[in-house]
Amino acid sequence: MTEQLTLQTDVLVLGGGPAAAWAALNARDRGAEVVLVDKGYCGTSGTTAPAGTGVWYVVPDPERRAKAKADREQLGGYLADHNWMDRVLDQTYANMRRLGDEGRYPYPIDEKTGEPIRSGLQGPEYMRRMRAWLQRRGVRILDHSPALELLFDNAGRVSGAAGVQRQTGDEYRISAGAVVLATGGCAFLSRALGTNVDTGDGALMAAEVGAEFSGMEFGNAYGIVPKGSTITKTAYYGYASFYHEDGRIVEGAGSMRGRSVIARTLLTEKVFAQLDRADETTAAQMRLGQPNFFLQFDRRGIDPFTQRFEVDLLAEGTVRGTGGVNVIDDDCWTGVEGLYAAGDAATRERICGGFTGGGSHNAAWAMSSGTFAGAGAARDALAHGRRAVASLRGAGRVGLGVGDTTLNPDAVVVSAQSQLLPFEKNYLRDGIRLTPALGELNSIWEALSHSDFGASTARGRVLTRQAAAITAVGRWIYTSALARTESRGMSTRDDFPALDPAQHGHVLIKGLDDVEIRRTPALPGSLRPHQVRVA
Repeated sequence: MTEQLTLQTDVLVLGGGPAAAWAALNARDRGAEVVLVDKGYCGTSGTTAPAGTGVWYVVPDPERRAKAKADREQLGGYLADHNWMDRVLDQTYANMRRLGDEGRYPYPIDEKTGEPIRSGLQGPEYMRRMRAWLQRRGVRILDHSPALELLFDNAGRVSGAAGVQRQTGDEYRISAGAVVLATGGCAFLSRALGTNVDTGDGALMAAEVGAEFSGMEFGNAYGIVPKGSTITKTAYYGYASFYHEDGRIVEGAGSMRGRSVIARTLLTEKVFAQLDRADETTAAQMRLGQPNFFLQFDRRGIDPFTQRFEVDLLAEGTVRGTGGVNVIDDDCWTGVEGLYAAGDAATRERICGGFTGGGSHNAAWAMSSGTFAGAGAARDALAHGRRAVASLRGAGRVGLGVGDTTLNPDAVVVSAQSQLLPFEKNYLRDGIRLTPALGELNSIWEALSHSDFGASTARGRVLTRQAAAITAVGRWIYTSALARTESRGMSTRDDFPALDPAQHGHVLIKGLDDVEIRRTPALPGSLRPHQVRVA
């Protein structure tokens, strides 16, 4: 027989990565009591913890800031907003300095200037320091405690969450004045390093209380990996040349521009890479910066700088795409009373439009949006007060039944993956492939939502909720992709290869059984292709 843990707090943070940690920290700064629940172990779970990451850290120099903002504007389809970029650059600059001072992060020192080098972070050390910092500040952390559903009060305000402690099987219900959703994105259980906790659970919970999503069509990130590997450090492939099996160069192939060339070539033959564009100094710096990237080669006896190795593409979905829960004000409020979003769970279009990748902008967004959301949630919670746990109802719908013998969660995931993982469907997009793939996902969802899909134990319902979330996220991605009948950012269409000026805006989507699409203009701080901004 399971027991139930019942808690009350001011701010409840769902997630355990950098966005969640910064949200909890900043809520404490505003005097709020904070509980953080993580699906894994806060400090080691998620995509940041296992590897190094670059950070979009730019000193407050007008010329450098202007260059940093313009860097990916075209790649992102001119959807990024300069006002948001300025806010995130300012906040990231402040947070990175605070991380060293208060968080005790040991930045390396530049031998020439004697100054700390703050352009990147070692994920394991970064997240270890963040956990210790939270503990010093009095944040209560519940590890291995995935949330299964949001709780709401009689007025419809999100006021907590319910879930399960995986190691004991005990359930919990936590009431809160406000909730920060920082559960990460969705990588469809593709096995990309650190993403097994990123199954779209937060997105499903947000949809169940009426939140909208923006930029889901840009949830089709694919990372380059050595064949059979899980380590997607695509930035390093900027130093690579790509080859056919017979040694000929694959013309046009590349890591940032030209990944689609690799994908098309892989449809008919093997592709090989070699990091032959890195000189000795760069190679040494690469090994120092990302040791786990090279461990896989060392174990195989391969020198990637002098030898070719077979590569593949691995789906990373919205984790390194840009789509997520829409945020509608400076506090990263979702538009649903009591609910805020941060990190990969929220849309990153505000700062990078329709194109991003690992680290850099995403790392800056995680710490900055976490800061905004944590502070906003604290103010909101302290103004509204707490709710009694017994007065709250669960918002969860699909995947919380007692069990359906005809629907196995593992089989559901495999069925959804068959539509979402193949890059010829999700990456090399065309309506003739997207439409039937969406039809299959709709059929899966209909079967889930019109059954008693679930499990007899709370632990089992973690798996059924994951299956439902992956399916739901896939439906939003493909529905949004079909609605954007052009090629912009990461969402390129073979049947609509040109950028359409009339579609310079955002595609928003909401709903579960009945999915609704609407469009909004690009934010006032975004540019069009013909505009030139003078710093």
